[in-house]
Amino acid sequence: MSAEPRINDRIRVPEVRLVGPSGEQVGIVPLAKALELAQEYDLDLVEVAANARPPVCKLMDYGKFKYESAMKAREARKNQAHTVIKEMKLRPKIDPHDYDTKKGHVVRFLKQGDKVKITIMFRGREQSRPELGFRLLQRLASDVEELGFIESNPKQDGRNMIMVLGPHKKKTEAMAEAREAQAARKAERQGVASDDNAETAETVEAPAAEAPADAPVENPEA
Repeated sequence: MSAEPRINDRIRVPEVRLVGPSGEQVGIVPLAKALELAQEYDLDLVEVAANARPPVCKLMDYGKFKYESAMKAREARKNQAHTVIKEMKLRPKIDPHDYDTKKGHVVRFLKQGDKVKITIMFRGREQSRPELGFRLLQRLASDVEELGFIESNPKQDGRNMIMVLGPHKKKTEAMAEAREAQAARKAERQGVASDDNAETAETVEAPAAEAPADAPVENPEA
C-alpha cells in the first residue's frame, strides 16, 4: 500500500473537514465544494487525516510540500549521530614509534565522538605475561584521558586482552565542532585569497611620468 496521502480526485468521501491554505478551519464541506476551492486557489486538496470522521483535508501545494519534507528528512539523516566502535590492535612489546602512531589514531577517533576498542594481541610466550598488556592499556588510557575514559576495563579474551574507551564528547557535539572548524578554515582561505588580491593590486607600479614638451634638452657636446 502506498504511504502517500490521497489527493484531489483520489479522495472518495462525500464530505471532508477542510483546512485552508494558511491553516484556518473552513469546516465540514461537501467534497465537490472542497475540490472547487482547490481549483480557485490553484492548490491541491490533500487528505491529511484519513481516519477522522469526516476525513480532514487541507489545501496546499502538494509538490512543494513533498520537496520540503524530503529536504527536512535529508537534513535529519545528515545530522543523525550513529554510534561507531573503532578498533585498534597493539602488541605487548610495541616499539615507541608504532605506539605513537596507534595513539594518534585513537586520539582522532575519540575527537570524532567514536568509541575505541583496544585489543592487545599475545603470541607464543607472551601469553604468560598478561601484565604487559594490562600496563600498556593503562598507559594508553592515561595518555588520552582528556579525550576519553575507560568504558570497559581490560579483560582477557583468549589470546587477546580487550579494553573499550568512550569519548567525553557526544557524537553530535563532535560533528557540530567539525562543521564549525571546516567553515572557519574555508573563511580563512577566502580571507587569505582576498588579502593576496589586494596586495597584488597595490604593488602594480604606476607608469613613469613623461617630461614636459617644452623642457630644455641638454646638449651633451656643449
